[in-house]
Parts: sequence; structure tokens; C-alpha cells
Amino acid sequence: MPYSFPKLYPILDSSIIPSAGRAEFLRRLGSSLTDAGVTILEYRNKTGSEQELLTDAEILRAALPAKKVKLILDDRADLVERIGFNGAHVDAGDLTPFEARRLLGPSRIIGTFGGSIALLPGIISEPVDYLSIGPVFPTRTKQTSTPPIGIEGVRRLRAEAGPGPALVAVGGITLESAVEVLAAGATVIAIAGAFFRQPDPAAEFHRWTAELG
Repeated sequence: MPYSFPKLYPILDSSIIPSAGRAEFLRRLGSSLTDAGVTILEYRNKTGSEQELLTDAEILRAALPAKKVKLILDDRADLVERIGFNGAHVDAGDLTPFEARRLLGPSRIIGTFGGSIALLPGIISEPVDYLSIGPVFPTRTKQTSTPPIGIEGVRRLRAEAGPGPALVAVGGITLESAVEVLAAGATVIAIAGAFFRQPDPAAEFHRWTAELG
């Protein structure tokens, strides 16, 4: 049965995690997010060592109970089983969606980049649970040379994809613009800096969920 996505998909980028007191920060964050009702979280670490990734992942898995929160690992589908995560997000340079699905099996959540100005050729037939689209607006959390697509780009991609695929809109989305992005056809709003650069990410998650319903 396909995974039923919530409206919000938090992405914890390693650049946001402080070097000092890193482990305690992750424990407290994980506990507060669980209490706030977060049900899915992606951990993204594109610059740290594999050991840092494994250590962070172990802490997050312990702090975010598997029965309550799905944890998604960016890039490294090969480590998902080892760290007890629930799936992976794969892009160019990683395993292909087909390879990731073959490795992880039918029950894991797998996502990939679906397109920006237009859907990537053949992307609808890939064995994934969601397609990320964007960046919708300028973002400073993830380095990208792709120009923002705006609300009209989201609407165009939904029209190309049809009603079925889960589209996760990412990039510079604020609470004010999130309503428009969802109305344009996105299934889910992915949020990184807008949550995790705040003094209290869990409280910010509460605020967003209250506004978006």
C-alpha cells in the first residue's frame, strides 16, 4: 500500500547542526519533533564523513521512534538497512531509483528528483513513492544552479504528472507561500531552513500544521 504523505516533509540538513554539543542537540531535537507530531523526516549530509553520518543517524533513530516517525536518508540508499531508516532519497550520482528499489525492497520509501521546468523523461515510470520538484523559490539551504520555478512551475509539473504521483515541492517555501504551492498541485511541502534555523523547530512545525490543516 502506498505511503500516505503528510503535508509537511521536514529536511534536516547537516549544515544546520552545531558542531559543539552535536549529539545532545540531535537527541533533544528528535524528542521535541516526535512530541510535536512529526511523522517523516529526511536527514541530509552531503559534506560530512561517513562516520559522522552514521553517528548522527544512530542518534536520530533512537530519538525518533520507528513506530511514529519514518526516517529518510539522502543519497546513501546503501546505508538505509544498516541504520534502520525507512527509505532513501536518490538523485543523479546516487543509485538509480530502480537500483534503490531492488536493494531496499517494496516496503521502503524511495524518492527522487522529478524535474524543474519539465518532468524528467521517463520519471513517472520509476519505482518511487514521490518525486521532488523545484526549487520553487530561491533557497540557501541547498546549493543549486537550477532557477526557481515559482507557483506556475508547480502547476505545470502537476499537469504533466497527472493526479497520481506524490509531488514534494522544495526550495525557499514559507508558510505564506505554502498554501499557494499546495493549491497549485503539490502533495507535500518540504521544509529545511524554515524549520531548523528557528530557535524552536518543533514549535514552528506546530505553527505550520495549524495553519495548513
